[in-house]
Amino acid sequence: MRWMIVPTLALLTMISASVHAGEVHVAVASNFISPLKVIKTRFEKFSGHRMIIISGSTGKLYAQIKHGAPFDLLLAADSLRPRLLEEEGFAVKDSRFTYAVGRLTLWSRDPNQITKAGAEIFQQQTFNHLAMANPKTAPYGRAALQALKKLGVWGQVKDKIVQGENIGQTFLFVATKNAELGFVARLQTRDTKNKFNGSRWDVPPDLYDPIYQDLVLLKRARDKPSAHALAKFLQTPEAQKIIADFGYDLK
Repeated sequence: MRWMIVPTLALLTMISASVHAGEVHVAVASNFISPLKVIKTRFEKFSGHRMIIISGSTGKLYAQIKHGAPFDLLLAADSLRPRLLEEEGFAVKDSRFTYAVGRLTLWSRDPNQITKAGAEIFQQQTFNHLAMANPKTAPYGRAALQALKKLGVWGQVKDKIVQGENIGQTFLFVATKNAELGFVARLQTRDTKNKFNGSRWDVPPDLYDPIYQDLVLLKRARDKPSAHALAKFLQTPEAQKIIADFGYDLK
């Protein structure tokens, strides 16, 4: 990335990129929308390409890709679907890599709701609704289910579950107080000033399988410069700093 350091070379690179500018259609898991919007601004500025973002649960995006949705890249919330897309011939072989490692957090808008840790939170029974994403289609939902079972409290809380289609909808259940607390991605609990609101418990990683969030290049974009440019940009120190600043771990 020398051109980011030498101004004259940077200018020439940007001019050259703008001549061959294109669009890249990115299917992204709901939990990663906020950092991707920041990355989009930087990527478009330095590459000249335009990024189109389509978000949803990883399971639904996977199904849409298999039915011919015109996406170039999938930024999933797991590693399973990108691997399956490679194996099933919908993605470019060996194009996968982990762009972020997700962290699960139990969150409430009420600063006094979560005052304990672990199983004690659920044994208090001071809530009527607990939000989580659909474990069949959303990796964060699957992680939440694993955590509840490992804590030994699934039987106590399963009748109080409010299930979101994806992690974005799950967050809204808690944000709008339709659920007193819920399992969300850690970054979602930050406000516009990147500070935490309400009360939270960061779920220990040993209570759920690692949430390796993988990117894969889809077959229709095999020879598409804009798609390759974004995949490379996500691996730069600049992009990785943005990802880490939003509360993700890096592999």
